[in-house]
Amino acid sequence: MNKLLSGLTLIILLLSGIGLAHAQSEALIRSDLQKKIGANSKVKSVIASPIPGIYEVLVGNDVVYTDASTKYLIQGEIIELASGKNITEQRQSDLNRIKWSDLSQANAFKLVRGNGSRQLAVFADPNCGYCKRLEKSMQQLDNVTIYTYLIPILSPDSVQKSKQIWCSSDPQKSYMDWMINGVSPTGKGDCATPLDKNMALAKAFGITGTPTLFFADGSRFPGAVQITDIEKKFGTLK
Repeated sequence: MNKLLSGLTLIILLLSGIGLAHAQSEALIRSDLQKKIGANSKVKSVIASPIPGIYEVLVGNDVVYTDASTKYLIQGEIIELASGKNITEQRQSDLNRIKWSDLSQANAFKLVRGNGSRQLAVFADPNCGYCKRLEKSMQQLDNVTIYTYLIPILSPDSVQKSKQIWCSSDPQKSYMDWMINGVSPTGKGDCATPLDKNMALAKAFGITGTPTLFFADGSRFPGAVQITDIEKKFGTLK
């Protein structure tokens, strides 16, 4: 019995040593890579990829790869041929996922169509051309609840427009009049707004551009995605 316990103890120590070595290796790779790419790009994590000798690196919100010596930085996708699974795409999606409960609906204005059963959050700047394109395409969505979080990141005029929209008697209507019909918002925009909170939330979520969409499962779609892709995603949430 004692010999068995001693053997098990040895195995546990060996495995612990291997795990520690891997952790130290990944920490060293992260440190070396951070020095090479500079302070403007944050290396958030380094872990072993499915390919021996290649490591997955999260830089900002992007998944890239490097070798153990950090001589190379590899941009591209790893696809498992046997299953057809896009490992990079899946990891990107998992790493960029948020908690839907972290979204404070009081800081957004809400649009409900049909039974409103399908939920979607959109972070948008009122001067964003891609946001306007997205809004026009989302007119086709039915049975949806859309929460719009204004984040004025493009210009001082974006701040002014966001304040005027939020402070209007009907923020949703004011927003859609501007985004769809080109009717400029009016008013002083001197009420209390959630814009600072929305900007802080966008920073916490790593949102660097508009529009950015989030679904109820926490997954995100950056950019003016096609309506077919939105419908396809809704289909996976049933």
